[in-house]
Amino acid sequence: MRPAFVFGTRPEIIKLAPVVRAFEERGVEPLLIHTGQHYDYEMSRVFLEELELDGIDYHLEVGSGTQAEQTGKAMVKIERVLMDERPDVVLVQGDTNTVLAGALASVKLRIPVAHVEAGLRSFDRTMPEEINRVLADHASEVLFPPTEDARRNLEREGITENVYVVGNTIVDAVLQNSEIAERKSDVLERFGLKPKGYVLITAHRAENTERGSLERLVRILEDLPMKAIYPMHPRTRRRLEEFGLWGRVGSIENLIVTKPLGYLDFLRLERNAFAVMTDSGGVQEESIILNVPCLTLRYNTERPETVKAGGNVLVGLERERAVRYLRRLMEDGEFYRRMAEAPNPFGDGKAGERIAEILLRLHERGELRVKGSRFI
Repeated sequence: MRPAFVFGTRPEIIKLAPVVRAFEERGVEPLLIHTGQHYDYEMSRVFLEELELDGIDYHLEVGSGTQAEQTGKAMVKIERVLMDERPDVVLVQGDTNTVLAGALASVKLRIPVAHVEAGLRSFDRTMPEEINRVLADHASEVLFPPTEDARRNLEREGITENVYVVGNTIVDAVLQNSEIAERKSDVLERFGLKPKGYVLITAHRAENTERGSLERLVRILEDLPMKAIYPMHPRTRRRLEEFGLWGRVGSIENLIVTKPLGYLDFLRLERNAFAVMTDSGGVQEESIILNVPCLTLRYNTERPETVKAGGNVLVGLERERAVRYLRRLMEDGEFYRRMAEAPNPFGDGKAGERIAEILLRLHERGELRVKGSRFI
């Protein structure tokens, strides 16, 4: 059996790495296809190196563009590779343009698609990611939802065959790499940070980099009651400069803005943060695994399990709400403890092993194939 992995962004690299390793440990050599959706070195290449996934078979160098341009270019280039290589299954993870391109290119060639982290729903069709994840699920032959909630989302959409709740591979990645990060990363020392003495901020989603959204984000940053560090996505910085907001951000005394960091640096920052403020779905997951309270800078989430468990609060881009919750965490020890000790809903760290075992078993039985009736 030869599985192909199609990925193109930092979260995909991190979350698929445990599955790649699980196949390799079973003597199966995977085909690794990197679209280059995150084309900036810091946003992609450094993660490949740190996770020892430098043996990429194809670098497609898709780069940036509109939603259609990026997805279309990726589909064309992925299709060429798949026609030459003819893998037994194509694995995609999450909800990026790369995921949609990989799923569509594969299924049209009648190569079965396995969707890792299937079934997530924000129920907000204005988000490009929501469209991507829904279409990828319906193009996939094998689906790996991380939780029962995600499985039920698939069931409501009529997807019930070849669905396996396996947990989330982010747990595998965090458990495998957080101790390594503590040993190898000097990020706290470089920036003069003390454990539990700062807030970690990330914000880069398309809806949060529009003018009005960025103005609201800047107001939150200006009112932060404690020190914070913000590894900033290149797109966010470009938009701040374009809208004349960069000067305000640069003048915030208790805010450290840095370019994107390597995975081990980021993981150590996350593990030692007092709290996290983010619009990233992956960071919502990582924070509850690491027992760090999370305030999400969005009005909905496809990770509702984190909210139900008590480790995450949706604060949107409302300055008063965001600052009020952060102050409550600072002043109310019992509230902080409840959020920090919220139970991890994403599994035991063996999702990668389960995914590999299931796909190998389906392949051995001759059941890993596209069934035409599924798409009528």
